[in-house]
Amino acid sequence: MRIGTINTILYIISALLLIASILMTILFVRQKAKVEVLEKNEQKYIEDFREKEEFLKKEALISAKEQLHKERMELDELRREKKLEFEKIQQDLFKKEDELESKNQAIADKEMVLSKKEDELEQKEDFLAETIAKQITELERVAQMSRDEAKDMLLNQLKDELASEQIQLIRENELKIKEIADEKAREILSQTMQRCAIEQVIETSVSVVSLPSDEMKGRIIGREGRNIRTLETLTGVDLIIDDTPEAVVLSSFDPIRREVAKLTIEKLIQDGRIHPVRIEEVYEKSKKEIENKIKQEGERAAVDLGIMNLNKELSKTLGRLYYRTSYGQNVLKHSIEVGQIAGMLASELGADVKSAKRAGLLHDIGKAIDQEQEGTHVQLGADLARRFGEKEIIVHAIEAHHDDVACNTLVDALVKIADAISAGRPGARRDTLEIYIKRLKKLEEIANSYEGIKQTFAVSAGREVRVIVQPNVFDDVASAKLARDIAKRIEDELEYPGQIRVTVVREARVTEIAK
Repeated sequence: MRIGTINTILYIISALLLIASILMTILFVRQKAKVEVLEKNEQKYIEDFREKEEFLKKEALISAKEQLHKERMELDELRREKKLEFEKIQQDLFKKEDELESKNQAIADKEMVLSKKEDELEQKEDFLAETIAKQITELERVAQMSRDEAKDMLLNQLKDELASEQIQLIRENELKIKEIADEKAREILSQTMQRCAIEQVIETSVSVVSLPSDEMKGRIIGREGRNIRTLETLTGVDLIIDDTPEAVVLSSFDPIRREVAKLTIEKLIQDGRIHPVRIEEVYEKSKKEIENKIKQEGERAAVDLGIMNLNKELSKTLGRLYYRTSYGQNVLKHSIEVGQIAGMLASELGADVKSAKRAGLLHDIGKAIDQEQEGTHVQLGADLARRFGEKEIIVHAIEAHHDDVACNTLVDALVKIADAISAGRPGARRDTLEIYIKRLKKLEEIANSYEGIKQTFAVSAGREVRVIVQPNVFDDVASAKLARDIAKRIEDELEYPGQIRVTVVREARVTEIAK
C-alpha cells in the first residue's frame, strides 16, 4: 500500500515537472519573439534617425551658405562706401596741400620783405647809435660830467623821490587803517555795551537795621550791655546805637561779617528772645545761611555765563564776591558783567568765547581773599585759579587785566577791555565829588608846571590828560620826553583807579595871505 502511494506521488511530480518544462519553453519562445521584434524596431529607429541627421546636415549647410553669401554682399557694400569716403578725404587733402603751398609761398615773400626791412633797421640803428654816442660825448663836454656820474646823480634823485613818496604813502595808509580800525572798534564796543545791561548796586561799609520801636534798642544792649557785647564778640562787627530813631548801625569793613550780623539781629528782633545763649544759636544759623547764600551765588554766576565745570571751592570763593564792593560797585555783578562783555567781544572778533567768559568771571576773584591774605588781588586771584586747576590762558588773563604782566593773547586784551568798560560806565562806580575835582585839578597842575605848555585839559573823567605845547619850544623828540615825564610824575604824586593816558599835542600852523 505504501509503495503504490509513493509511485503515484512520483508520477504526479513528473507530470508537474513536464508541464512546467513545457510552459517554460513556451515563455522562452514568446520572449525570444519579443526580443526579435524589439531589435527590428531598434534597427528601424536607427535608420530613421540617420535619415533625419542627413536631412538636418543638408539644411544647415544650405543655411550657412546663404548666410555667408549675405555677409559677403554686405561686406562688399561696406567696402564700396569706405572706398568712396577715402577718395573724398584724399581729394580734400590734395586741396589743402595746394592751399598750404600757396600760403608757404606768401610767407616766403613776406619773409623776404621783412629781411629787407631788418637790414634797413640795422643800418638806422647803427646810425642812431653813432649819433647818440656823439651827443653823449658832447653832453659830457658841456656838463663837465661823465656818463656814469650823471647816471648816479639821476639814480640818487630817483631814490630820494621814491623814498619820499613811499613815506607819504605809508603815512596815508597808516591813517586810513587807523581810522578804519578805530571805527570798527567803536562799533564793536558800542554794540557790546548796548547788549549788556546789568544792574549795579552801590554799597558802603555800614549797614542799617530797622527796629520796630526804640524800646528794642534797650533789649539789644541788654542788662549791663551783655547782649551787645555778645553780638560784637561773635560777629566781629561794631554796633552803633545812637540817637537815630528806630535804627541800629552796623559798621565793619568785612562785608560778610556785616551781613551775618545784620541777619542775626533781624532774626532776634523777629523772635523777640534776646539773650547771650539765644544770640549764639541765631548767629550759628545765620552764618550757615550766609554760607549757603555764598555757595548759591557762586554757582548762579557760573550758570549765568554757561560755565558748568567750575571747581566747587573756586565757585564758593567766587560767591564771596557777592558781599564785596570796589568803589561802591558789587564785585560779583561786576565780574559777571566783565564775563558777558568779554564773551560778546570774543564773539565779534572770532576769539574763544568760553575762555573769554571764564577769564572775565574770575578776573577779580582775588578780591574775595585779599582782606585775609597778603598780596594784591591780581596775584592772589592768579594763585587761587592756578591752585584749583584753571588753564594757563585763564590764569594769565587774571594776571594781565591790570598790566601786572604783558598781554600776550587776545583773551588777555578782551578781559582788560571788558573790565575797563564795566568799571567806566556812568553810575557803575562811586567816587566823591571832592576827590574827583581835586584829582582833575592836580592833573592839570602837573602838566602846566612845565615851560612851553599852551593849554592842558583833563578829559574822559580824569582818565586822559591832553597837553597842547608850543611848537617852537618842543620838537617831536621833546614832546615824547614830556609825555613820559608827566606820566611819571602822575604815577609818583597821585593815587587813582585804572590808568591815565597822557597825550601831548604839537601843532604848527603856517598862514599866508594872497593879495
